[in-house]
This record gives sequence, C-alpha cells and structure tokens, in this order.
Amino acid sequence: MISFAPELGFFRESWIPGAPPRSVLTRWRCETALRVIDGGWGAVRWMVTGAGGALGTDLVDRLTASGAPPGDSVVALTRADTDVTDPAAVRDAVHAWAAAPADGADDTAVLLNAAAFTAVDLAETDPAAAADAWAANAEAPGLLAAACAEVGATMVHVSTDYVLGPLPDGARRPLEPDDPTGPDGVYARSKLAGEERVRAALPGAHHIVRTAWVYGATGANFVRTMARLARERDTLDVVDDQHGSPTWSADLADGLLALARSSAPAGTRHAAGGGETTWCGLARAVFAELGADPDRVRPCDTASFPRPAPRPAWSVLSDASWRAAGLTPLPPWRDALHAAVTRHPDLLLG
Repeated sequence: MISFAPELGFFRESWIPGAPPRSVLTRWRCETALRVIDGGWGAVRWMVTGAGGALGTDLVDRLTASGAPPGDSVVALTRADTDVTDPAAVRDAVHAWAAAPADGADDTAVLLNAAAFTAVDLAETDPAAAADAWAANAEAPGLLAAACAEVGATMVHVSTDYVLGPLPDGARRPLEPDDPTGPDGVYARSKLAGEERVRAALPGAHHIVRTAWVYGATGANFVRTMARLARERDTLDVVDDQHGSPTWSADLADGLLALARSSAPAGTRHAAGGGETTWCGLARAVFAELGADPDRVRPCDTASFPRPAPRPAWSVLSDASWRAAGLTPLPPWRDALHAAVTRHPDLLLG
C-alpha cells in the first residue's frame, strides 16, 4: 500500500537552487520483508533525499517493494521548491518526519542522503553552478546531519572517489577510506566538505559511503551514451588511462540499506562494483552487450579529451572496509552490467 502523509505534504526539496518543482514530499508505507540485512531493529522510519535521481529511485523502490518489514515507513524527497540549504526548512522537514506517528514503539530513524550536484564540468566554468555545487554537496549534508542530531536519527551519506588523492609514488592499489584525500576541482572539494560537515555534526551516528562510476536505470549516464553512440558511429575513441569500478545503482542501494540495518559503527567506507576497468573497457563491455564488435571502441588517453574538471586517474575502491563491517561486497562490475541491461533493456536504447 502507498499512502500520502498530509502532515508532511507541504514540505518540498530543492537540491539544486532554481530547479523546477517535481513532486511534493511523499510518505510511503511498506507491508512486507525488506531484502537487506536484519539488524534486529523494530520498525524503521526512512527518509530518502535525492529520491528523484538514479540511486534515490532505487532506494525508494526497494523500501516500497513487496517484502518490506511491517511498520516501516518512508519519506521520499525529490526536487521541489524548498531550498534545503535553508537551515529552517531542513530542520522543519526533518523534525516533521521524526515526529510523525510511528507504527512501532521502538522505531529507528535513518536518513539516506543520495542528493548531489554532479555537473562537474559546469561547476568549473560557471560561477553560479559552482555555488550550487557547494550548496548541495557541502552545506546541505551538514544541515541534514545537524537536524538528524537533534532528532536522534542516523544518517547515511553518499560521497565519491573524487575526494581522494593520488597514492604516494604513483602506487596502484585499491583505495582505502583512510588513504589521503586530495580533491581537485569544485565538485571534489564540495564533496569532501560535505563529508567533514556530516562527521562534525553527527559524530556517532553517521555512515559515509564513497562510491564511483555510478550508472542507473533512470537518467543520463555513460552506459546509455555508449549504447547510443554504438548506433551512431562506426568507431569511437574512449579514454583508457582512467581506472575505476563501475557501480550499478541498484546494487549500491542494496548495499546502503544493508549498512543502515547493520550494527556497523559510525565511519567512512567504500562501496563500488567489484574489480576494475577503464572507461574504454566499460564502453567495450556495453558494445558486447549490444552484440556489437567491442574493437570498434578504440583506446585513447585523457590528454586527447581535455575537460574543465580534472578526473581521477585511479578510482579503484577497496571493499576491505565493507567486509570488515560484516557486509557483502557489491557484485563484480561486469556481472552487474549484464544484470542491469537484462533487467532494464532500455539502457541499451541510449
């Protein structure tokens, strides 16, 4: 059953100032077993911010699918006309969510923050976009964390590989959460600032999860673009000197919910698709899924395609911190890609 919560309906969210309204804040009730680790909790009240994006959509889908625990409830915030960089608006929304009648006497409150400004090149070239990136990626997470602290909620905040710096002596190994940070560019610096504000405002009740190369069933992404170009061009040059771990947003959503339901202590962890590849390798895999010749994708270097925002050359994230928390790592990236296009064949329509 899906129901609207009138006591919350007047709150709206606008993660990117000036973005058009998309939906009012909605409350969903779930009736049967959530497919995540059971931490032995009672009812859980969930809030998902950035619910209109690829990851947010997957989070809400899983929380409202058949199989969710009796008594759980979800507030899903998509872009709307309230600026969440406004401290009063954020505080009112979180307090209203926390104060809503609960089905369970011992309910737990968890806020899943999947909202972000990700137009990395625009943030480098447009001062207004740079301000929006800072508001959404740095200020908003801090405000949400402070509000969670006031109501006793836990926060799961999604961050990025962009905050990490190169390893000493040019080493190439999977990156750990305690490796040195070294954000390069507006987007990267704003995301690191968001992490820092979450830790400061909610020291004992936060989970920061860095991920990389995310694509989903909704919205524009690299996989869709490669599928389109496979039909439009005979050959395609794709960067082959940037290494990372492609991440299917549905797998990441499952991981975030498992983490939220676990007994893992507060901290920073990495979660991305297993293994590693390059953008060229991912493009060739998309061609293979289409039944096209992968050799039509030709490798090139980053210098051949200069962009305003610098990209990390090495974004392979270690799953050691995830395993240490007793969590199951995300599936290998190649298996995940095949599963994604099998479940969502429209991904290959471009």
